Amino acid sequence: MDKFLEILGFSIGLLYLWWEYHADRRMWYASMVMPAISMWIYFSKGIYADFAINIYYLVIAVYGFIVWTKSHKKDNLSDKSDLSEMSGKSESQHPITNIPPRMLFACVAVFIVLWVGLYLILNYLTDSTVPIPDAFTTALSIVGMWMLARKYLQQWIAWILVDAVCTCLYWYKGIPFYAILYAIYTVIAFFGYRKWHRLMHAD
Repeated sequence: MDKFLEILGFSIGLLYLWWEYHADRRMWYASMVMPAISMWIYFSKGIYADFAINIYYLVIAVYGFIVWTKSHKKDNLSDKSDLSEMSGKSESQHPITNIPPRMLFACVAVFIVLWVGLYLILNYLTDSTVPIPDAFTTALSIVGMWMLARKYLQQWIAWILVDAVCTCLYWYKGIPFYAILYAIYTVIAFFGYRKWHRLMHAD
């Protein structure tokens, strides 16, 4: 059963990654399905923080889908834009942007607080054998998912770190398909950053 779920999660994860790479809002559909699969796997392997974060993933997936699809209008519309608006074509997806410096500082601060807090919980209140990396990936994933929902370019940097650590963690905990999946994530994240950078300037 676990192996079947790993393969299913692996397949959905690849689809999610393809859509994320292209900044396609359909990625949020996959991100609503994958947590349910991952929760079963993580709990059975004693990776409790990653299990718990998938509840957050379900919530942020809904939020991210709403943000990405919410229409917005430019403040100064030309006559041509006015015509487009009347025909219903002025709507567009939320744009890719750089994270503001103050927001970046806040994200780093939240990450550190979450990492320490989760480590203490895992180390003293559970039988986790990997409290440090488990807390690290969970804390940074929480921040990274929020950055992704806001469509900040720098979310890819967070995922490079998360995916690299998860690759080692899942291999160590005997989840080979997820280890391979996250190894692929790590590589693609580098290209994803470059892709989003081009898309941002194109916008």
